[in-house]
Amino acid sequence: MPAAERGATVIPDKVVARIAARAAHEALTDLMGATPAHRGLATPGATVAVGSGSARLGLSIDLPYPIDIAHTARAVQRSVGERVARLTGMRVTQVTLTVENLIPSGGLERRRVQ
Repeated sequence: MPAAERGATVIPDKVVARIAARAAHEALTDLMGATPAHRGLATPGATVAVGSGSARLGLSIDLPYPIDIAHTARAVQRSVGERVARLTGMRVTQVTLTVENLIPSGGLERRRVQ
């Protein structure tokens, strides 16, 4: 049967978003040497717009402070884009990353100035 007659695989936006969020979690774990939850960070979130075999991704993450934000953001964007493309077969045209919070190394507990 010719390929044109076999149909197409459709991956729902919600599934692509879950793949992107998981890929962001894995990228952060690799970069920080510990899971985001272990560092007191929220689970990464993702939104996606899919059309014509391509995807635009939006990620929201927390990062520990201090950290090289620019380097970490670029690494997460690159890793997530490559992983989503590899797992879905879609062309990832954009990965937008928003850093929601910078969490001090000791967590969010209140600190007194001495």
